[in-house]
Parts: sequence; structure tokens; C-alpha cells
Amino acid sequence: MAAIGNPTMLQLRDVAMTYPNGMRAVLPTSIDVPKGQFLVLLGPSGAGKSTLLRCMNALVRPTQGDVIVDGLGSIFGDSRTLREHRKRTGMIFQQHHLIGRLTALQNVLLGRISAHGVLRTLLPLPRTDRLLALQALDRVGLIDRALDRADELSGGQQQRIGIARAMAQRPQIVLADEPIASLDPATGEKVLADLHRICREDGITAIVSLHQVELARRFADRVIGLTSGRVVFEGPASQLGQNVLDQIYLTASSRMAAA
Repeated sequence: MAAIGNPTMLQLRDVAMTYPNGMRAVLPTSIDVPKGQFLVLLGPSGAGKSTLLRCMNALVRPTQGDVIVDGLGSIFGDSRTLREHRKRTGMIFQQHHLIGRLTALQNVLLGRISAHGVLRTLLPLPRTDRLLALQALDRVGLIDRALDRADELSGGQQQRIGIARAMAQRPQIVLADEPIASLDPATGEKVLADLHRICREDGITAIVSLHQVELARRFADRVIGLTSGRVVFEGPASQLGQNVLDQIYLTASSRMAAA
């Protein structure tokens, strides 16, 4: 668990998101994430987990509030600050977002593009980047599949490529949006264990959305429980008792039934 007293890496201040159709995806939410913490956003589908994650990287811009990052300030201050934040932030998606016709190595190398200017990316990336990409593949156990097309690999292997691509950025923060939702339970646990191990080894701050309670208990330093866009629990994974789970899941079911 991240040590008490670690500096805050990322801070949400009254972040809220209402879509143009009037749907309130996230109610005003304030969260501090210490450096090196493995934070899990836990809740049912539609709870606001994905929207909250995307606000953290400005993939969607919140309708109110701010996102503050250590050493940068507000990510909405100017375009240069936002680019620097995204450069430091690795994203892992549920559906992998790989290019199937490219090899595993080529997909991981895409994680190095943000380290270079636009004109430089028109040329082959330097040898040091290829070495970083190969090291990232090795850390997720796929060095032997480096030259295989991504669409020839299993779902679990493709998600490991997604992790390797994020790690090739040398990120300070990783945002993972339901990274194991499309995998079977055994494969999902192994993939999440890889992500957790690498973040621990590198001191990376991770914010991961999940709906699997047992995996949250196993891997999270801290859990934020979300229901209908509202934080209903915040605390260590050891406090995920039945009363808390009822708050997260039964409250959501009751609201859906009432609607």
C-alpha cells in the first residue's frame, strides 16, 4: 500500500459531468490519489466509473470542477499542460484498441510516439525505443510473441500488449478502464496481477475501474465505491463488507427499479 504521507499525484476537485442529453454521469466528486497508490473504482455498469476516468485524462471534459496533477497544476490550464499530462499518463482500455495487422512489438511502439515530435514520428523510431518496447513485452511474458500479429493472439495476450504499450510510455500514472471485463475470470486475474506487479515495481500511480469485488479486495490499496455517479464509499479494501457492498450495488438496483 502507498505509504501514508506520500505526495498527492492526482487530485479531483468537485468534478462533475452532465452530458448534453441531460444525463448526470458523475455528481460533484473530490478525490486525492497519493503517489504510488493502486486505487480501484468499484461499482456496477453505469455507475460513472468510465466517465470519471476519462475526465482524469480530459478524454471528456467535465462540466464542472478541475483535475490537478503534481508538478503540472490544472490539466485544463492550457494545451501544453494537457499534452504533458497525457504524455505522463498511460491508458489501458477494455477493448484493447490494438491494430490487428501490426505485430505485438509495433503496437507497443505506439506507446513511444508521444515522446517525440510529430515530424520525428514519420521516421523509424530509434533503437532505444525498440529496446524499451521489447522490455515492456518481456515484463508481461510476451517477448516470444513480439513479431506475431496482434489479431493472432488471445484476448488475454492482447490485453497484456495493451499494458506493455502503456508501460512503454514510462508513465507516472496509469488509468485502466475495466481492463479485464472482456476476459474470463482466470485470465482476468492474471492480467490484473501483471498490471499490479509492474505498477508496484515502478512506483506508478494506478486508477483502475472494476466490477469484480474479490479482485478489488485482493489488489486495491484503496477503493472508491460509485453508484449512479455518486461516491458512496471510500476506504481500504479491507472494509468492503456486506454493508458497504449493499450501499454500492443494492442502492443502484433500487434506483434503477424506481426509474
